[in-house]
Amino acid sequence: MSEFQVSGSNDAAPFTLTIHRGEGMCLLAMNWRDVEGPPPEFVGFAIEYQEPDGERYFPLTNRLTFIGADLKDPRITSDPGITSTLRSPIQKFRWVHFPRNANKPGPFYYRVTPVFMDADDKLSLGEAQTALIELARETYPNELNVAFTRGFVSSQAFVDRFASAGPISDLLPATNDQGLVFKPTHPKTDEALPWMGFEAAKEILDLLDAAVADTTAQVRVIAYDLNLPAVVEKLEAIGGRLRIIIDDGDHGHSPTSSAEHQAEARLRTSAGDANVKRQHMGSLQHNKFIAVTGNVNTVVCGSTNFSWRGFYVQANNALVLKSAQAVGLFTAAFDRYWTGGVAAFGNSASADFQKITFTKVVPELTFSPHSDNNLALPGIVTAIEETTSSLFYSLAFLYEARAPHRELVEAIDGVVSDPARFVYGMSDHIVAGLDLRKPNGNLAIVSPGALQGDLPEPFKSEPIAGGGARMHHKFVVIDFNTNNACVYLGSHNFSRTADNKNGENLLRIRDRRIAVSYMIEALRLFDHYHFRAVLDEEQQKGNAPSTIKLKKPPRAAGELPWFDEYYTDPQKVQDRKLFAALSSS
Repeated sequence: MSEFQVSGSNDAAPFTLTIHRGEGMCLLAMNWRDVEGPPPEFVGFAIEYQEPDGERYFPLTNRLTFIGADLKDPRITSDPGITSTLRSPIQKFRWVHFPRNANKPGPFYYRVTPVFMDADDKLSLGEAQTALIELARETYPNELNVAFTRGFVSSQAFVDRFASAGPISDLLPATNDQGLVFKPTHPKTDEALPWMGFEAAKEILDLLDAAVADTTAQVRVIAYDLNLPAVVEKLEAIGGRLRIIIDDGDHGHSPTSSAEHQAEARLRTSAGDANVKRQHMGSLQHNKFIAVTGNVNTVVCGSTNFSWRGFYVQANNALVLKSAQAVGLFTAAFDRYWTGGVAAFGNSASADFQKITFTKVVPELTFSPHSDNNLALPGIVTAIEETTSSLFYSLAFLYEARAPHRELVEAIDGVVSDPARFVYGMSDHIVAGLDLRKPNGNLAIVSPGALQGDLPEPFKSEPIAGGGARMHHKFVVIDFNTNNACVYLGSHNFSRTADNKNGENLLRIRDRRIAVSYMIEALRLFDHYHFRAVLDEEQQKGNAPSTIKLKKPPRAAGELPWFDEYYTDPQKVQDRKLFAALSSS
């Protein structure tokens, strides 16, 4: 059994339990042992957890409930209310959970119990499965860490925690250009921003703090969007030990009114004119990385821009590499960007895949722009075509310009066309909103209207925090559940422009632990937006419900149990089986 995937061991329970470790979260997946499925009176799963140093289990809550049922059960003694999953069970075969204190060392205990309802609406609990799993903060301690932003203010969790305290305009600037002068006035700013930025924002800010504290450290930064005061202020504190490249492309960064221009002026004062450069390559200088030498010897890279939206609105990832070797590779690429043009860079060692050797994982790193002899995109296309089990992707801008991504889209289409291979994908839509790719090959369109408001009870209207991309990831996960698991990630947008014109970073990591982390991130985002796509489709037909509630067992002829589709819809059947299976070691 692997340390990042565990299973319940109670053979008397009528279902299996598999738990997958994520980053600050975990995926619980259940499957009924009887291939014919559960009995009709089964109404879902109760999920409870106990922290490493805890002494009791706490039930997860469910926004959905059985409306109007008299739910009393003498066996339930610690029920905090109707929303407890002991009384309002989860009617799904999997669930992503964010423990309140996920960074606590030691194992988290989970208990999952089947819940049944009799003809009088009385609930009873069946035989439980328990399992324990460590959710330590670092993916590979002291070597490599995957980190994500929370990803969306367009969420029920955000509304519950912060919306009633003040409008989103009190928390985030209206435009990028206002970023460096904007001061939040929202009364819950100190709580909301760390919650929204999650692990990725903390990792980036912590690295900059370490760079400030280590007076022996040299710091190299490439920034695309740069409008967050907390980042610029820390860069100023580094002084002359900083050398930085800031994009000056046509995407809003070149005007003198831009936040990037304002940041340039401030950093020229603190670091010196010779240490600040504005640059684009054949097109954008699209990298977003920080490399710190000295006692720190750490790099952070990924999709997260150093901006308000990058940290606090968009779904983004950051990869932390604690390695002098990694710092050397990023510093060498920085120096080549600083002194050379597109042609010189594309023919340099930085444009080839180079290995970073850690104890248990060996990431491979390359930078753009490439020459025609070392393009990265053809290899990605081939890897996708060779998918054997499953494909998950979260790719910003995939459909904004279809032609440059044609080979990639065709490769994805080829995987989707094979029913034996499972696909969940998410990308921007050419008009607006998002495209969700389902295993049956269909595209679900999440329109801009579906991203805000008009949700049935008990859901609440959600803010969207202005225009622009909400999903900004650039990653592909191939065969997460096999020994051939692989993740491609970085700032690279998986396009020809990213390959041979932009300044970019791209990593290829063949590792199941990391693949599982990115799979869970893709899954939780897909679920979030797919729910809104389904509701939007029903609203367009005039069939949208005014209230959503849990289903009781069938009571009349022709009624079906809530779980019927998980045994009749091929897509749902695949979903139920895939995540509940414990991968082979």
